[in-house]
Order: sequence, then structure tokens, then C-alpha cells
Amino acid sequence: MAGPMGRMMAGTGPESRTLDFKVSGRRLLGHFRPERVTLYAMLFCVVLSVGLNVIGPKILGRATDLVFAGIVGREMPAGSSKDEALDSMRERGDDDVADMLRGTDFTPGQGIDFDSVGRVLLFALAVFAVAGLLMAVATRLVNRAVNRTMYRMREDVQTKLSRLPLSYFDKRQRGEVLSRATNDIDNIGQTLQQSLGQLVNSLLSIVGVLAMMFWVSWILALVALVTVPLSAVVAARVGKRSQPHFVQQWRTTGKLNAHIEEMYTGHTLVKVFGRQDESAQQFAEQNDALYEAGFKAQFNSGIMQPLMFFVSNLNYVMVAVVGGLRVATGSLSIGDVQAFIQYSRQFSMPLTQVASMANLVQSGVASAERIFELLDAEEQQADPVPGVRPEVLRGRVALEHVSFRYDPDRPLIEDLSLVVEPGHTVAIVGPTGAGKTTLVNLLMRFYDVTGGRITLDGVDIARMSRDELRTGIGMVLQDTWLFGGTIAENIAYGAAREVTRGEIEEAARAAHADRFIRTLPDGYDTVIDGEGSGVSTGEKQLITIARAFLSDPVILVLDEATSSVDTRTEVLIQKAMAKLAHGRTSFVIAHRLSTIRDADTILVMENGAIVEQGTHTDLLTADGAYARLYKAQFVQAVAEVD
Repeated sequence: MAGPMGRMMAGTGPESRTLDFKVSGRRLLGHFRPERVTLYAMLFCVVLSVGLNVIGPKILGRATDLVFAGIVGREMPAGSSKDEALDSMRERGDDDVADMLRGTDFTPGQGIDFDSVGRVLLFALAVFAVAGLLMAVATRLVNRAVNRTMYRMREDVQTKLSRLPLSYFDKRQRGEVLSRATNDIDNIGQTLQQSLGQLVNSLLSIVGVLAMMFWVSWILALVALVTVPLSAVVAARVGKRSQPHFVQQWRTTGKLNAHIEEMYTGHTLVKVFGRQDESAQQFAEQNDALYEAGFKAQFNSGIMQPLMFFVSNLNYVMVAVVGGLRVATGSLSIGDVQAFIQYSRQFSMPLTQVASMANLVQSGVASAERIFELLDAEEQQADPVPGVRPEVLRGRVALEHVSFRYDPDRPLIEDLSLVVEPGHTVAIVGPTGAGKTTLVNLLMRFYDVTGGRITLDGVDIARMSRDELRTGIGMVLQDTWLFGGTIAENIAYGAAREVTRGEIEEAARAAHADRFIRTLPDGYDTVIDGEGSGVSTGEKQLITIARAFLSDPVILVLDEATSSVDTRTEVLIQKAMAKLAHGRTSFVIAHRLSTIRDADTILVMENGAIVEQGTHTDLLTADGAYARLYKAQFVQAVAEVD
């Protein structure tokens, strides 16, 4: 029976808590309700298969009795009956032998009836063949039910991830969330495939074999049951000792996976700053911790089978001794004892399998617990049904006494009011942590305001569906995101409709990306991976800007969108942005103040509040916070030139 050796899951997340195996186990089984018909068919096949397997030893015992009867009858003088032969033996003083042969159905003078033996063996072969076929069908049905259930669970996880607020992902490592959606579901599927059908088969085998044992000899059945309490104690003790080590193994594996992911993602910086040795040392420490946890978990679970085999051998010895005594007294035939010994093995094997599967089931249920933690996470506020939308989407944005805080005890934005007219470009500047990106997150409803409201063309965005709101907004972030595919496909990702190659190329020309794309070996059909290998950071930024151009939004949000391009390209993009922004509302977050001189309004934010607003010229004349920022950058630029 395959155990959970080497089956490692990612570590627990911030919400790690004591696992409730009973509740999670029942909930996991509840996911199989849509597969009731399949499971009933599987159960029917298993019952028939177990029933046939259970009567098999009895049939073989009959064959043994026929062979033994033929051997005994061949040695007896022909022409007499069985009773006469036994009386003759007693007259000679062979009472013990006569008592033993009393239960044997032999005919004096007649040898082995090979025809009867052959028919019995063929019948036994047919019984075992049908039992095997039924078990194969049951296994296929189990795999079908498990795979369908895992399919639905993956859909549930995907749907849940789309409903979770941004704050959920901000508080967790990316690898931790991905592990739940991949590794944990795979672990559940493998566990159920290996244990579900086998567990049902083992439990039914225990019941069926026990019934046959009492039918053959209730005395031997009671002898066989003597070791059951010992088996239960062994399974409980070993399971209790191994469970904490498995939990520690999963947690340590999660830490190791997170470290590997971080080091691989930032491998260039690791080498640049000479941190290879430190990274290798951290890996070695976590790898050693995983080795210790894994060794203890596997050792404790590994001693289960040897101990259960030892108990099984005790059972075998007791059955053999008592069965031999029963044969000697003529109470049982040799075939019945042979069948009973097979039953004792069949009885011990399912017990051993059930005990061995305990840790495997714990592993699967623990992964289910992690999936249920994800599915039970608090979702973002549901969209109103039906959602309200502006009659005409023009791009007028108003913030009315908006307040927001990530932490309830630490206010970030307090009583912020702002009106942005359609077609205006608003630049947002300020020191790091001032709340610039937070303001954009509130506009996109990645977070909901904790006070006040934001309106789009007079409609509270909280009353709009998120899809409806975001359809009219194009966004370019400082951190570029590309997926595996062609450059044309990455640009077309920004459109909610089918677009032509001409439209894609037009968007690329507007973003000044067309020139470098055509220098690539396959042009727009050049395939890039998720990391954007083959193109520079600035070129990736141009691709994402072209994607925003193609979306043709009413509102543009540019969060340091030109931070990764050279100065000449930045000037070109600014001109293109000015053309694109005509008739559209634009929000530009920038640190380089030279890029936002032409903005209609510049907002200077500090500590979540707008401390200044106006045009570039007006703010410089006011000689306030904006002027200080601008002069600081100008002095820095002069120093760099010097």
C-alpha cells in the first residue's frame, strides 16, 4: 500500500491553525454529492467483488478436502463404507486417527477425483477473475468520481480567487496562494485515488471475512478477534505520534518553497550583491529542517506496517494451533482450516491497510483544510444587483470627503475631496507612502473607501459593478506584466473584443513600440514568456502601454508608467499620451516632475492629504511643497551632470 512518503505540501499561511480533521474530512466527502450515482455503482461493484473474494477460500478449501479424501480413500480397502473403515480403525486402537478422519468425506478404495477437483478449481478461477474485473471497474469509477470532484474544486478555487479582495493577496506570499491552488488540490486528488476505493474495499472485506470466519468456526473466529484490540492500539499510538511530524513537514516545505521561489525570481540581484553563499546557507538550514521533519514523519508512519504484520503473525500462530487441535478432534476438516487460515490473512491485511492509510488520509485532509481556509476567506463586497451605470460615460471623477485606512488603527487618507473634469489630466506627486497609489486603488475599487464616496459621472462607484467600472479604465503600472505568448497577443490583451492586426500595430505605433518590435526575429509574432525574456525592461513597458492604448478607455491611470524607458522615448510617450488623453480623464502618478509639466492639475500629497494643487507654473510660483520637490530634483539632476 503506497504511503505518504515524500508527498510534501507547501507550508501553512498566516492563518495557520490547528487542523480539525473530522470537520474537514466530512466537508471533503460532502464535495462528492454530485457523484452519488458513480459512487453507488462503485460500491455495488466493490460489494460483489469482496463477496466473490470472500467465498474463494471456501471453494479452495473444498478442493483441498477432495484431494485429501482421495489420498485417504486410496489407502483404505475397497468394498467397505466410510463408517466401516472408521470402526475398523478404532478396533485396531487408532481412535485419534479415526476421530480426525471423521470429518473427511472419503470413499474407501477410491483415489483422487481429478474431474471434481478440476471443476472446483475452474470455478474458483472464474470467481477470482470476476472479482478482479469488478474491482477494476470500481477503481475506474473511483478515479472518475475523484477527478470530477477535483475539477469542480479547482473551479471553486479559481472563482474564489477572483472574488478575494486585493488585501488578501497583499498579506500573503504569492507562492503560498499558488500552492493551495495547485499542490494541495493535487495532493487531495492523489490521496483520494489511492485511499477511497481501497478504504471501502478494506472495510467491506473485514465485514465479509469476519462473517465467513464465524460461519466456518465461531471458536476460531473469536481467537482471530483477540488481536484486533492490539491492532487498534498500535494504529492509534503510531498515528498520534506521526501526525505532528507531518504537519511540521508541510510547514517546513512551505518555507523552503518560498525561499526557492524568491531566490529564483531575484537570482540576478542575488548574484549582483554577492548573496549566493547566504542564500545557499539559508537553503541548507531549511533543507536540514525539512529532512529532520520528513525523516521523523516517515519513520513513525513507516513502523506501522511492521508492527501490524507482527500482530498479524500472532493471529496466524494462534489460528494455526487452535485449528490444528480442532482437526485432530474431527470438529473441522483440513480444507476448512486451510480456508480459515486464508481468512485470517484476509482479515489481517485490511486492518493493516486501514492503519497504513491513516497517515495518507491525514495528509489529504490537511490539504483539504488549507483549501477550505481559502474558500472560507472573506470575499470582497459583492457587486450590487442590478448595478447602476452612468447614462453617458464622460470621465468626470469626484472624491467627496474620502477616508481610507489599511489598518483600522492607522489612518492613511482622511477627508479627501477632489473633482476631476472630463478630459483633464491630473498628476499626483509626493513622497513615498503619501497615498498616491492608494488613491488609484480606491478609484479602481481594488479597495473600498472606509468613509465618503467616489463618483463617476455622478454615480457612486460602489453602486456600479466592478467589471462595468474597470471596463472604462485603462491602467499601466510601474511593474509590467506579460504572459507567455506572442507580442501581438500581449498587446491585444487590453481589448475586450476581437481586434485586427492593424489595430494592434496602430496601438504599438502610438506607444512608440512598433519600431523595436519590427527589429525582433518574428516581429509581432515573436513569442515571449511570462518573464518577458528577450525584451528589455523598457520595451516591456512599451508593450504594456500599447495594451492600454488599444483598450481605448475613458479614464487613463498611469502609475510611474514611463519609469523604465529612456529620456528620448519618455518624451515621445508623453506626446503620445497627450494625444491619447484628448477627451479622456487621466491620472498620472510620477516621481520625475519633468514628465507632468503639462498636466491640467497637479496634486501634491503628503500623509494621505492633498497639501497643494494647481498647475505646474502656479505651484512653482507658490514656492511650497511642490516647489521644494521640483528644486530637489533639479539640484540632483545638475549634480548628476557635474
